[in-house]
Amino acid sequence: MEYSPILHSLHVVPSSHVKNKLLVFLIMLSLWVYMIYCCVAYCSTVPDLAYGSASRRDKDAAGDKREPSLGASRDLLNNENDLDSRGDEWDDTRAEAKAPGDNAMSAFLNESESRKLPQAIIIGVKKGGTRALLEFLRLHPDIRAVGAEPHFFDRNYDKGLEWYRELMPKSSEGQLTMEKTPSYYVTKEVPARIHTMSKDTKLIVVVRDPVTRAISDYTQTRSKKPDIPSFESLTFKNISAGLIDTTWSAVQIGMYAKHLERWLQFFPMEQLLFVSGEHLISDPAGEMARVQDFLGLRKVVTERHFHFNPAKGFPCLKRPEGNSKPHCLGKTKGRTHPNIDPEVVQRLRDFYKPFNSQFYHMTGHDFGWD
Repeated sequence: MEYSPILHSLHVVPSSHVKNKLLVFLIMLSLWVYMIYCCVAYCSTVPDLAYGSASRRDKDAAGDKREPSLGASRDLLNNENDLDSRGDEWDDTRAEAKAPGDNAMSAFLNESESRKLPQAIIIGVKKGGTRALLEFLRLHPDIRAVGAEPHFFDRNYDKGLEWYRELMPKSSEGQLTMEKTPSYYVTKEVPARIHTMSKDTKLIVVVRDPVTRAISDYTQTRSKKPDIPSFESLTFKNISAGLIDTTWSAVQIGMYAKHLERWLQFFPMEQLLFVSGEHLISDPAGEMARVQDFLGLRKVVTERHFHFNPAKGFPCLKRPEGNSKPHCLGKTKGRTHPNIDPEVVQRLRDFYKPFNSQFYHMTGHDFGWD
């Protein structure tokens, strides 16, 4: 039988050195495959925050194009496309992450967190200071609040409570879930709908001098629609007769007592807190102490969190610790009001006076607008 090198090579037993190299190679290959698998699995579980935030903003912008439900009001000053309803320049993810003592990663990994229907709602009023109050509250570690206005009880009620719940941020046991939609206060159907969800819901109304509020309302719209009629012409049905047009929403919203009567048919007064929009500017810490008491929260948000900005005319937020720059609300806040005919302003004050007196009596608080 002839000698065959090929057959011989097939029967050669690898040396121990070759076997060791082969074993090391296989181990390293296994480790690399395992690491790649772990990375892929982890990345697939991390939410795309930027995309989610952008998607929410797109949905909010689309939803904000629908008309508000203000009954028979003549609403030429619809602010639903204004940045105010989407939280100005605040980002939901960043705003929640910056809460004192909040560990974003531990919250993300905390399986005990869930989405809850709000236990407290800021229900009004438009141009009263609701955005400022919401952002002040979001500094509190026991508050979880959605930044954009859901408009569930006035415009999206047919979508159901589960749709509404999914809009809320996740919260853990002991944390309070909140939202704010200023048009709730003046929408007839809303009190009954919130009562149906929960008769224990705490309600916060930010109110402001109704004359100043109406001018601010008008100013906001004129910034987007420069060709709208003058404030004076919109205020009156007949300017020569001096008859105020109460169908104009800018006037109608400020009739606070009229709207409050509807809420008191479903909720006792002790479940409503009326916050002064003026005091939110002049004494934000004082108003926040009242709000935190009303919500049953620790007094965490104090004067240390505020820095008054004289250029903007309202307080900005800051961290008590560190030297970070105070964060002010967006450019849509603090607009310069147009000059209004003093006679028109006085006629409006005379018009609101009985409504204000009734409101002071109902709430037990004199807001000093007269």
